[in-house]
This record gives sequence, structure tokens and C-alpha cells, in this order.
Amino acid sequence: MLKPLNDNVVVELVEAEKKTASGIILSGDSGVPTHAQGTVLAVGAGKDGISLAVEVGAQVIFSNFGGTKIKHGGKELVILAESEILAVIE
Repeated sequence: MLKPLNDNVVVELVEAEKKTASGIILSGDSGVPTHAQGTVLAVGAGKDGISLAVEVGAQVIFSNFGGTKIKHGGKELVILAESEILAVIE
């Protein structure tokens, strides 16, 4: 498993829906949202002894263009700074 440093977070991507609520299937770039959703897998220790606000297992939303996307252990992961996380889904 990856261990993020400082205020970084490792997030596993959740596949975005490509169908509208009414059942219309979106194709091409029209189906690509400007945000992404994922599950936090690992959290760094924080900067200057200040712990992070997100915890392992949290569902988060972040910019689709943020962070560094990698493949590790057969999973699509994103390493991003805590400040790049837009919201936590409760």
C-alpha cells in the first residue's frame, strides 16, 4: 500500500455514472463530469503536526483535473493534497 507524506491523501476512483437519472446514456465528452468521486485509502500525517480533516474510508469529491493519477495494485488511484478535496460525502 502507498503511504502518503505530509498533507497528501490516496484516493481510489469511483466510476462516474454515464447515464442520467431519466435513463439517457451519455456518450463522448458530454458524459465526463468536471469533478471526480473516490474513497480515501490512506492519509498522510499532516503538516506541522496538524492532522488532516479527512479519514480513511471517507467518500470525497475532488476536481477531475486535480492530483496525480496512478495505477497501483490493479486499481486506479489519485494522490492529491488535502486542499484539493472539494467535499466529503456524509
